[in-house]
Amino acid sequence: MNDQEFMDRAEALLQAVEVCCDRINDDSDADIDNQRVGGMVTLTFANRSQIIINLQKPLHEVWMAAKSGGYHYRWVDGQWQDTKGQGEFFAALTANASQQAGIALPFRA
Repeated sequence: MNDQEFMDRAEALLQAVEVCCDRINDDSDADIDNQRVGGMVTLTFANRSQIIINLQKPLHEVWMAAKSGGYHYRWVDGQWQDTKGQGEFFAALTANASQQAGIALPFRA
């Protein structure tokens, strides 16, 4: 994958996260504050815990930092897959956000 392909796919991922936050806030009692600065999105939950998603352009990776730890994702077979084999980005974001918010929060591409 070249740099432009990475940026196109990574930008689509960040936009999908933002759209999901808006949908979740509209459809539930969740109160997720999402703030984007360049290639980084910070999700802040009502209990003040955060999930930070940022782009690592030189590595062609997307990193996610949550209470449960840090995760690195690469584009593989049409999905953002964990570099250590721990699954797909949106499944991990759903699990981490739900755990941190204390309610089910469905994220999807």
